[in-house]
Amino acid sequence: MNKATFIEALRSGRKQWDDLLAEIDESRMLEPMEEGGWSVKDTIVHNTWNEREMIGVCQQRALVGSDLWNVSQDERNARPVEEMRDVPLSEILAESRQVCAQFFEAAQTLSDEDLNDARCFREMPEAWVPWQVIAGGSFNHYPEHIAIMRRWLDRRA
Repeated sequence: MNKATFIEALRSGRKQWDDLLAEIDESRMLEPMEEGGWSVKDTIVHNTWNEREMIGVCQQRALVGSDLWNVSQDERNARPVEEMRDVPLSEILAESRQVCAQFFEAAQTLSDEDLNDARCFREMPEAWVPWQVIAGGSFNHYPEHIAIMRRWLDRRA
């Protein structure tokens, strides 16, 4: 993966995410999308957390981040959503935009070598591919949530 292709995938993935969010009235972003499930707001919190974690990886060229990486995936997914439960949607949306901008800026600092060589990152197993790790917290992660949100919107139409 070269840097230009990576950055384009990052921009394209985020654009798809932002375009879908633009289709949803903010008053509906608080409704659960599935019985007992997350709302759009919760999903934004989740994706923002993932992007925030990738900022540190990019900036420090290391596997750094929250202690939540040491717990189960279910707990790692649930805790940020629960912690942000009472934060107003307007703040969640503003933080999402801010974190996205910081993430894009951090990603721009990566070279082709950084994206492809785990040895460029402290504590990253050599078998890992850095761009795939970073994409897993961003543009490779969006489609799962976009599909859920799209199904929810289609059911509501």
